Order: sequence, then C-alpha cells, then structure tokens
Amino acid sequence: MRGQAGFWDVDERYARLSEAGDPLEKLNAVVPWEMFRKPLAKALKRSDGAKGGRPPYDPVMMFKVLVLQALYSLSDDQAEFQIMDRRTFGRFLGLLDAGDHVPASKTIWLFREHLVRAGAVENLFARFDKHLSKAGYLAMGGQIVDATVVAAPRQRNTGDEKADIKAGKIPDAWKDKPAKLRQKDRDARWTVKFSKAKVDDEGKEHKRDIAVPVFGYKNHVAIDQRHGFIRGWTVTNAAAYDGAQLRNVVKRPNTGSTVWADTAYRSKKNEAWLDKNGFVSDIHQKKPKGRPMSEAMARANGRRSKIRSHIEHVFAHQKARMGLFVRTIGIARATMKIGMANLAYNISRYVWHEKTAASV
Repeated sequence: MRGQAGFWDVDERYARLSEAGDPLEKLNAVVPWEMFRKPLAKALKRSDGAKGGRPPYDPVMMFKVLVLQALYSLSDDQAEFQIMDRRTFGRFLGLLDAGDHVPASKTIWLFREHLVRAGAVENLFARFDKHLSKAGYLAMGGQIVDATVVAAPRQRNTGDEKADIKAGKIPDAWKDKPAKLRQKDRDARWTVKFSKAKVDDEGKEHKRDIAVPVFGYKNHVAIDQRHGFIRGWTVTNAAAYDGAQLRNVVKRPNTGSTVWADTAYRSKKNEAWLDKNGFVSDIHQKKPKGRPMSEAMARANGRRSKIRSHIEHVFAHQKARMGLFVRTIGIARATMKIGMANLAYNISRYVWHEKTAASV
C-alpha cells in the first residue's frame, strides 16, 4: 500500500505545475493584490470577530475568488468545488494546507452581496486603473467606444406580466409570492442582435441577415487606443440605446482627444458634448437617406473601422475565453458581475503587457 503523500511530494507537484506554466502563478507574481484591501475593508465594514465564531475570511483572498469566477465563468457552487479540487486554485488563493478552510458557496455569495450593496466594484476598478497609470500604462491615443449584450437566464412571463414590468410595476400575481418575485429579473430586457449577410466561399450568393433575440444586459465600455485597457464602463439593460451612454464611458485623462465609435453614437447631442469637453469626434458617418454613400465617406469609415475593431477583441475575450454570462438577478448584481469581468480583463491584459515587456 502506498503511503500518504509527504511534504516533498506536494512540493514537487507544485514545482511541476510551475514548470508547466501555471497562469494563476503568473497572475500572483505580477498583480499587487494588497492594493484592494483598503477599498474592500471600506465596503465590507467587517467586525473584529470579538463576538466569537470562526473569523471572517481574508477579504483580499475572497476578492481573488471573485476574480477566479470572472476568469473561468464559475458559479458559486462551481467555485467552491474547483478551489477544493484544483491545486492551482488553492495556491492562487494561498490555501496550501489540507487543513485550510475553503469558503463555501454561501460564503462567496454573501461576500459578493456585501460588495453589491456597497456599490464597491466601481471603486475596485478605479483602484486598479490607478495602479495601471503608476505602472506606466497611461491612457493614451484616444478612446474607442462600443457596447455588447451580455445574456442572462430568460424569463418566462406572460404578455400582461411583461407589460407591467415595462411600466415599472410588480405583476399582481407575484405580489403574494415573495419566493417567485425573488427569482424574477425585472431589470433585464429583450433586444435583437443582427448578424450581417456575408459572401459565401465562391463569392456569389449571400447568406441572409439573421436577427437573434437576446435577453439580458449591456456592457458599455471605452478602451484606450494605445494599450487596450478598459478605462470607462457602465451597465444597462439590453434594450438601452448605445448612443445615450457615450458621456458615461468616455473618460479623462487620456493623452489623445480622439473618440472612435460606430454610427449608433453619432448624434448632434453627442457631437456637441464631445466638442464642449475638448474631444475630437471620429465617429462613423451614417449613410444619407435615399442616397448612396459617397466614396470619400466610405473610405473614411473604413479607416475608422480599422481602429474601432480593436474593441471587438475585448468582447471576444470576455465571451469566448471568460464565458461572460449574468447568472444573477437585478441590475445591481449584474453591474457587479460585469464590472468584475471588466476588471478581470484588465488584470489579464496587464499580465500580458508585463510579460511582453519582460521578453523584449
């Protein structure tokens, strides 16, 4: 019978994980996690444990659990299991000893709820953005603005219930059923995503445009053109008009004054606001009604598209690699979820920039 694994056996396994290129180890080596302790403590307002019972988990460690959830699209139950099951997760959180207590899914949920109630995610995001500037990654080259729909679990509501929700009312059938009401997301909305027609392989026939209904929220962001970090963001329901969020995501400071965006953001109101605040609009021009687009306008839009396309990499990373999906109910929790995804993206990109700079 094989004996129990000793200290050196475990140590050898961690060494082999490091040799294999554990990405979480790199994350720990590059990110100074203690920067988040002060805003976390302010939001949580935890007791000192004088009343007895098990002391609360370290807030920085719990925050790193939320980062893991954002990076790997984990529910609370999945996070609890993966922390127990994966050595890389345990090492990332500092839970190296078999006797270390792993936070339960309920504990993770309560920790996040504290942050939701305190509206802490904006402050946490700003704290890391401040670190980026100190590390030399100033917002540079202007800003690129866009939005993407983040899906949420679909609601099965009747026509009357939908009408009441849109009117800001609670449907009568739900008022006496608090358990059902808690499971109904009255903030998310339906919208339609259009997939444009594309030329087939032979360049002859065109596929039809496809309209896909989606239920959820929108992540409105602005990235700096030079480094590709998210600098400003806000969350709305999926049906919200993109152009109305321009002033909520365009941020100062930035060494460049140019703002790139698609035609949804071009309006007299937005152009006037940009000009008044010292920004230069390079927003896509709309096709004139009833007339073909001029060659000069088409070339200008093509030039803008080459720059504006950089923001699509952000959304692709969040959805394809991070599996961004809102499992929670209500816009406050959705803001926390999407805000953590934006912060986790910036953390990942920061590690990439640091690795690239070290290899040069």
